Amino acid sequence: MENFYKTLSNKYNVAVPRYTSYPTMPYWDNNTFDIDYWKESVKISFDESNIASGISLYIHLPFCESLCTYCGCNTRITKNHRVEGPYIAAVLKEWKLYRNVFRDVPVIREIHLGGGTPTFFSAENLHKLIDGILDGVHIHEKAEFSFEAHPANTTVTHLQTLYDLGFRRLSLGIQDFDPKVQFIINRWQTFEQVLAVTLQARRIGYTSINYDLIYGLPLQNLEGLINTMNIVSSLKPDRIAFYSYAHVPWIKPGQRKFTENDLPDAETKAKLQAIGRSMLLSFGYEEVGMDHFALPGDELLEAKKHSHLHRNFMGYTNQHTQLLVGLGVSSISDSWYGFAQNVKTVEEYLAAVSNADFPIVKGHLLNNEDLIIRRQILNIMCKAYAYWDETEGMSEEFSNILTRLQPLENDGLILLNDSVLIVTPLGQRFLRNICMCFDTRFWADKPVTQLFSMAI
Repeated sequence: MENFYKTLSNKYNVAVPRYTSYPTMPYWDNNTFDIDYWKESVKISFDESNIASGISLYIHLPFCESLCTYCGCNTRITKNHRVEGPYIAAVLKEWKLYRNVFRDVPVIREIHLGGGTPTFFSAENLHKLIDGILDGVHIHEKAEFSFEAHPANTTVTHLQTLYDLGFRRLSLGIQDFDPKVQFIINRWQTFEQVLAVTLQARRIGYTSINYDLIYGLPLQNLEGLINTMNIVSSLKPDRIAFYSYAHVPWIKPGQRKFTENDLPDAETKAKLQAIGRSMLLSFGYEEVGMDHFALPGDELLEAKKHSHLHRNFMGYTNQHTQLLVGLGVSSISDSWYGFAQNVKTVEEYLAAVSNADFPIVKGHLLNNEDLIIRRQILNIMCKAYAYWDETEGMSEEFSNILTRLQPLENDGLILLNDSVLIVTPLGQRFLRNICMCFDTRFWADKPVTQLFSMAI
């Protein structure tokens, strides 16, 4: 079985989108995107979903005091904390722009603070931010608030302040405990720091703690990963995101601080993924979708078991809202009918918002085929199956999709008939490849250069 999986890993280890959206960003039709149509799609989505399910907010806080060279996020490196106040003021102005679009009082179902390093900001300034966001809104009875944090700079004051504001979920960026790996990726945190933050958060009352781990990092080896996993096991976070390192130095120049020669080769990287996954399962974690693991009883795992799992630009969530509003530099909003991304530099963002302009730089409005394909990909990613009605199945494009799926069925990754696809346990490890068969925009205009990270 191990040799068979190795063969499949070699076969399917190709450049594939992560499918946090469909269409994927390189295939957004920016030329026909229109801000007024975007705002109209937000109104429609808000009207359809606000009362029943509420809306989600993602707030991007881009500042970091040092550059983690592996990082693919939009960041601004500075030790000048005077940037905090003006940035928070701008985010609240952008939120007001969206409040003016809504035709009723928003019901907040989900807030996630990402970055960057949200805990770069002082607890006092984070309090000002969340107070401003929540002023005059309703909070859904099942609301969940979460934030990302660096173990090296997260204080008890951070934890207590955000807890008092309603936050119950904490995500710590660990990546790897191996000192050699931490050195080359310039990401420093000790076991003692991670332990302290974890214990403090639990003592305060946080109900869910997630660790982010990455395989395929420079200088990473099997011995180091096994040690990292054993340390993580001793701390027992409720959830673990075990991501593949995405080496895209043509997009993130910071990754040129090391070379491809420092990275594990494809075979070693596949072993890192397989051993890490096997250890997590042996520790009692269960797989949730792609790259995610949770302990029994965790709400993410319960959502999977009851077919309520959802996936958006923030990753997997047990909260399914139709409208996601992204605030802050580079944030992406999703109205279900369209996507919009903000400008990518702090200066552009501050300037646009100060002029009462939506700071959007690009976007895409979905057509009917996009919406159909999006539903299929979301079902595969979240529920491990897809289905299509007779009208969809009769189209020429669906015939092409079935043709592309046939080799995956032959390899045992899926079970397939004329209208239903079921992902097998083996296929669960190749979800991105399965989704790519549905990606009509990709196949209509296959990239001539590498746009996406490798599948494994």
